[in-house]
Amino acid sequence: MIEENVILVNKDDEQIGLMPKLEAHEKAVLHRAFSVFVLNSNNEIMLQQRAHHKYHSPLLWTNTCCSHQREGETNIQAGSRRLFEEMGFKTDLKELFHFIYKAPFDNGLTEHELDHVMIGYYNEKPEINPEEVEAWKWMNIEAVKSDMLLHPEIYTVWFKIIFDEFYHYLEDHKV
Repeated sequence: MIEENVILVNKDDEQIGLMPKLEAHEKAVLHRAFSVFVLNSNNEIMLQQRAHHKYHSPLLWTNTCCSHQREGETNIQAGSRRLFEEMGFKTDLKELFHFIYKAPFDNGLTEHELDHVMIGYYNEKPEINPEEVEAWKWMNIEAVKSDMLLHPEIYTVWFKIIFDEFYHYLEDHKV
């Protein structure tokens, strides 16, 4: 399998180069990424548990899907592509905001991303890709907030950062 490149960016989200994904995570180089939150009509977030064989954060719970844009892809195109690849469905996405974060992992890799956060709505059951996703569930926003306080070790680093920073934004944007 050919390793994908990530898009290296400056703090203004201007592309400054390309780098293999693993190398970017080894060197903690700022690169473009996205995170998708899918909510249902009950204002529950579709969470996914990362597959057990992922090279970082295996079996941790996180937002509906996340990944990296490919060169020439818009944020919405990338989010839609990856949502279908991981969760097996399509829905309209809307970009909400972006922010920069840096988070080291226990395995020596570091996420240093300019993350574009998107939201979509869906009420059906996903058709998860077992290469990417171990399990999924709907969870009320308040329940996620409480569970993160009780069990922070079961959630991905980036999901905790996004959720903590933008909890009120998600609360204010109910269906």
